Amino acid sequence: MKAGILTLDDFDYRGQTVLLRVDINSPIDQATGALANDNRIRKSLPTIKELADVGARVVMLAHQGDTEDYQNLVSLAPHAARLAELLGRPVGFIDDICGPAAVARIRALQPGELLLLDNVRYLCEEVSTFVNYVQLTPEQLARTWLVRTLAPLANCYVCEAFAAAHRYSPSLVGLAEVLPAAGGRLFIEEFGALADVKDNPKHPCVYVLGGSRIADAFSMMKQVLGTGAADVVLTSGLTGEVMLLAQGYALGEPTERLIGDKGLTPFVAEARALLATYGDRILCPLDVAVDAGGRLELTVNQLPSDHLLVDIGQRTIARYVEAINAAATIFVNGPAGRYEQPISVLGTDLLWHAIAAAPGYSVIGGGDSVAAAARFKVLERMGYVCTSGGGMVRYLSGQELPVVSALRRAAQRQATR
Repeated sequence: MKAGILTLDDFDYRGQTVLLRVDINSPIDQATGALANDNRIRKSLPTIKELADVGARVVMLAHQGDTEDYQNLVSLAPHAARLAELLGRPVGFIDDICGPAAVARIRALQPGELLLLDNVRYLCEEVSTFVNYVQLTPEQLARTWLVRTLAPLANCYVCEAFAAAHRYSPSLVGLAEVLPAAGGRLFIEEFGALADVKDNPKHPCVYVLGGSRIADAFSMMKQVLGTGAADVVLTSGLTGEVMLLAQGYALGEPTERLIGDKGLTPFVAEARALLATYGDRILCPLDVAVDAGGRLELTVNQLPSDHLLVDIGQRTIARYVEAINAAATIFVNGPAGRYEQPISVLGTDLLWHAIAAAPGYSVIGGGDSVAAAARFKVLERMGYVCTSGGGMVRYLSGQELPVVSALRRAAQRQATR
């Protein structure tokens, strides 16, 4: 048991039917329908292989896309094919989740066989709109159709989906309420890595926060600065731009319109409050790059600009690299600019290379951050690469993760048997 959660070491899975919830939600090439990245699939392989090798009948549940991400709400058939290729063994697939066909296939499984059910988000019980508006209790989730149908076919449940640990759905929480349940190898590893950053980081600890999801950045900043987990926060991207607005800088009509159109203006007041309390520990851009038909760098005192801000400037990069090199722990979430475009790649490129080369232990998470590290070929040099985005952000923001709570309840039930 680790952190109150049972692990694979706490059960004997030989000959057992295991419902394994993985997170293999992957970017899709919209032109071809092919998987554009298989990082999460690869991360799930050790637990899948371990269970199959001991003779478990492994039934995998997974999601792809959502109602809020409809273009990626597609079949898991390509994922099954990729799993089979990477594992070097057959992976069955059925375009059903908990209907009669899926039930029949599960009952027919032999020891060591693998079966991937289709996208759980084809069920209304699993999509975000249902989860957000219906708001079932754990006991009610345990009585949903998916759980009522699949749980009686299995001996135990394993969750390998830390990336979805913030979700409150039947396949993540409901199954753990009615079956003996454990965290998979990746789940326990990822939870432990983030717990070290949140609760016991080596100091000085630096958080590098950028990107466009500034609600995530602000929720993390308030928590880690308030608890002392972070000594310094380096801001860039839209997060840095909102910080500049809070400091009283006018950015210019194009950038301020973009911030308004994205509904981010209310964060200016929150940024002002954070700066008032933790101003000496929040580093904001000293200069920026704008798109003036080419990259043009301006100091913040030269703002506002008639051109859109697209990146941090070289003075800011140098200051941030100095903080990164002095850090014992570095947490990274969100690029400094649009790293896919030549005009705005410099900040992310140089910061990511600095993080990879820094002597401190680095933890990087979030889809764009990981994709940028892969693009710059520094992914393997990062200390730990998280598969999670939402789960990571909520955990580091001090919020409860429903799946962690469900697995802990399952461990407590197991202890009393």
